[in-house]
Amino acid sequence: MSRQKLTVISSIPPGLLQCDARDLYKILQGPTLIHLVGDKAEPLFISTLLHGNETTGFQSIQRVLRETKRLPRSVSIFIGNISAARYAERHLATQQDYNRVWLPGEGDEHAMAQDVIASMRRRNVFACIDIHNNSGRNPHYAIVATQEEAHIALAKSFGPRIVYATFPDSSCSAVFSKWCPAITVEAGIVGDASGVEHVSDFLRYCISSDDWMNFSPESFALYHTVAAIKIEESCSIGLLGEDADIELLPDVDRFNFNWLDPGTQLGKVRNGRSSCLRVEGVDDTMVISDYLGTERGVLQTVKPIMPAMLTTDCEIIKMDCLCYLMERLL
Repeated sequence: MSRQKLTVISSIPPGLLQCDARDLYKILQGPTLIHLVGDKAEPLFISTLLHGNETTGFQSIQRVLRETKRLPRSVSIFIGNISAARYAERHLATQQDYNRVWLPGEGDEHAMAQDVIASMRRRNVFACIDIHNNSGRNPHYAIVATQEEAHIALAKSFGPRIVYATFPDSSCSAVFSKWCPAITVEAGIVGDASGVEHVSDFLRYCISSDDWMNFSPESFALYHTVAAIKIEESCSIGLLGEDADIELLPDVDRFNFNWLDPGTQLGKVRNGRSSCLRVEGVDDTMVISDYLGTERGVLQTVKPIMPAMLTTDCEIIKMDCLCYLMERLL
């Protein structure tokens, strides 16, 4: 079954720190919250595998726990979509996206998320780190849902690039930000060893030290997500030459975190299907023509924009979005 209730345990099951994410279903019955006691009682909440094909977080947690004999701080680890991890999928067709269910709602996934929240609030959660990968080339960065100093300080401890995003407001870190410093970590492409190394170092630091709480205004880049570009369900998307309604450049993800001048080509629109693109954002008056346009079938930027999460994985684009668009705040 793809949908299962939350399991809560207080020790690491045999084999968990050695197994591949695809084999977690052999060890855990489903979404599992593991509470581990450390010297400081208020726990660091670490979430991983909300998307079953994003394994850097799980591998990093395995590495840190294998090397740690005594926890300086209590840690609560949520291992999310084990059913999807078995097949290296973001989520199964019968499931909701595990990173869009943290507000109250209908269905097993929403109930599971509320159980996690209740358990962590009872324990007076100290901070939240939700670990993800990108499907396209992006630098490592952190996402915050508020510009309060504690959240920025935690994000800055991961790296110099921080994205302030107020939507979707149903993500794990966005909801946890109501009660504690909370960030989403974007650790590059799955399989990149540097991502595992970076996240492992970051988790060790957050478990062993509270120094990150001493905020200092040293240099970092803060971006604001203003819009997401979506593909209508009725439309097809592919790479150049694949005879889809929207065809992207095969290296379109090279544009991530770069300012694009007006007229920058992203791909082509076939069959006059410019209506396949729509924009969602902080302002309900936004229209796609404010950002992207077509001229003689060429899909191109209309004004200077900075994208993130552009990918050539067309299945992920259909499940989530083509990209997010950002402006520079600091």
